[in-house]
Amino acid sequence: MSRASRRDYLRRIYLRYQKASRPEKERILDEFCVNCTYHRKHAIRLLNRPLPAAQGAPRRRVRGRTYGSRVIAILKVIWAAADYPWSVRLKALLPEWMPWVRRRFGLSTEIEQQLLRISARSIDYRLRDEKRKQRRQLYGRTKPGTLLKHHIPLKTDHWDVEMPGFSEIDLVSHSGNSAAGDFCYSLNLTDIHTGWTETQAVLGKSQPAVVEALEMIRQALPFRLRGIDSDNGSEFINDHLYRYCQAQGIQFTRGRPYKKDDNAHIEQKNWTHVRRLLGYMRYDSAEARETINHLYRNELRWFQNLFLPSVKLARKERVGSRLRRHYEAPQTPLQRLVASGAADPVRLAELQQRRDRLDPFQLSATIEGQLKKIFALSREAPSPWTTPAPVERVSVDTAAEAGPVAQAALPRPQPSGRSSPDSRKRQRRSAVEMTRRGKRGKLKKQKRVSHAFLRAWKSGKSKNAGFPHSHSAGGYG
Repeated sequence: MSRASRRDYLRRIYLRYQKASRPEKERILDEFCVNCTYHRKHAIRLLNRPLPAAQGAPRRRVRGRTYGSRVIAILKVIWAAADYPWSVRLKALLPEWMPWVRRRFGLSTEIEQQLLRISARSIDYRLRDEKRKQRRQLYGRTKPGTLLKHHIPLKTDHWDVEMPGFSEIDLVSHSGNSAAGDFCYSLNLTDIHTGWTETQAVLGKSQPAVVEALEMIRQALPFRLRGIDSDNGSEFINDHLYRYCQAQGIQFTRGRPYKKDDNAHIEQKNWTHVRRLLGYMRYDSAEARETINHLYRNELRWFQNLFLPSVKLARKERVGSRLRRHYEAPQTPLQRLVASGAADPVRLAELQQRRDRLDPFQLSATIEGQLKKIFALSREAPSPWTTPAPVERVSVDTAAEAGPVAQAALPRPQPSGRSSPDSRKRQRRSAVEMTRRGKRGKLKKQKRVSHAFLRAWKSGKSKNAGFPHSHSAGGYG
């Protein structure tokens, strides 16, 4: 008998034992000792002391939801329009975007207070289902060069600058599935102190083209370009760029070969500012380059530098065997530029006026439309999608009841014996086996995926094969 059964048995005989006469008590005590295998003295103590109170299951405190469905629906729209930022960044941009949010959604005072009060952890919790739909891809195609390496010093220490102007640069290729021929690259430059990012598209990575693109970026910056740090690719380590930096008084340094952590800032921006937008398709025409540059110089530039906050690492702290990182409060590049006091006052005033005039939601929609035009200029753009008509399946029992017409629709059995080469081709499976590995390399169950789905997945047409961004070929789930 289990302990719970013994307690239940004790509760059932307790009142009867207390009211019974002496002979009846002896009989009840004998039964109790036999059934529960108790010593007689222990059984007497249990029946003579007060009956212990029944302990129910501990009640779990159920906390009601503070933020209703309307608050979360508005939060999802803001999250999508703001390029799906991290929860800390999303909370930081909510007060900055509130004038446009209030105008677009007609917020009540209660809803507005809830949007401003929601914590970053609550945002993570309420948006967790949406975040599970995201996918990531990695990319890289640059090769190290060998020219003038002894003239360009290595930079291996961490950036510790207090003024804007010192930046990292890199090229992102848009070659698609083939690296043959000329195709577009995106020259990406990010400022270390403010996070201000400028991008320029070039057709091919010739040395004069890279220098010309860098000059256009330098003129577009609202502060003086004081230094650049690149990788060891031949598009940067060359005499053209070296002489250009000497003439403009720009400090030119490079990272160690095959050490991407030396250029961690620009590697992050390559993903967030270029790859998530344009995806992995091939762009190799002058029209595509001009269309991409139109996006880089206008809507995308204002949207990322004026409205999207980012976080910066403040310091690192060693706690035992772990490294704890402390970050500054999220700010937009424009806010950091204003706080630095090193920008041109005239251009800074123009930027603040432009920010007041623009609507971030409208900018996000315009970027979406521009990207659709860019995708149409790619050679790898998918052909018009056609869906085959559904085929109604008929079971054997239904066909037997319906008569010979339905029976004729059933597939005929294949004849036994040796098959011909043509029949073997017809009988080949129209699916491939894809093996995926989950966490810790455990082999998952094989999944049958049709060739049509694979073609749609490669072209970005499939619903679940989009790049993790709304401004991309398949959407950001």
